Amino acid sequence: MARIRALPPQYTKRFHPEDYFKPLKWENVFAVKHPVEIELGAGDGSFLIKYASKYPEINLLGIERLLGRIRKIDRDTHRAGVGNIQLFRIEAGYFLKYLAPGRSIRAVHVYFPDPWPKIRHHKKRLINEDFVKKCAGILEPGGMVHLRTDHPHYFDQMLDVFGRNECFEKSIPSESLTAIKTDFENHFNDQGIQTQYASYQLQK
Repeated sequence: MARIRALPPQYTKRFHPEDYFKPLKWENVFAVKHPVEIELGAGDGSFLIKYASKYPEINLLGIERLLGRIRKIDRDTHRAGVGNIQLFRIEAGYFLKYLAPGRSIRAVHVYFPDPWPKIRHHKKRLINEDFVKKCAGILEPGGMVHLRTDHPHYFDQMLDVFGRNECFEKSIPSESLTAIKTDFENHFNDQGIQTQYASYQLQK
């Protein structure tokens, strides 16, 4: 039987919420009180670290389900000397449903989520009507959702589900935001694959 290796204490404390069934208290997550933004599916952390470095007055929470990626982001965060990032190893959908405090997040970033291209798998896509409703509940008034994908059909779905929700109004992504690219994005842009951007602001 394969041995199950326990996580070192520093990872266990840092990468998991204190309670999996209660909304977070931001004062227990971040040492300094700043506006909170989250990235769902932080990947290799390239956007998260660049963004946090540029905006030290913002607290960034990275959500990622893969432990290897979480550990890489943690190492890179320390190497970069960035102190306004925290990380949770958890599914994005679970975080939104159970852990995200209501009306407390300034922005949600979702960049290049799995497009699940096969029709029978479309129900697994993160960005759907339920996602939009959850974002409306966790964002502070005037809060933003920022989206990126290189998958045209998925982008159409994103536009559709947000466009049908009266709580959100489409916004133009700022150049200062789109200039901060993920490593994944740079790689595919170099191959001629273009990024589709969309931003939405909570109105109600």
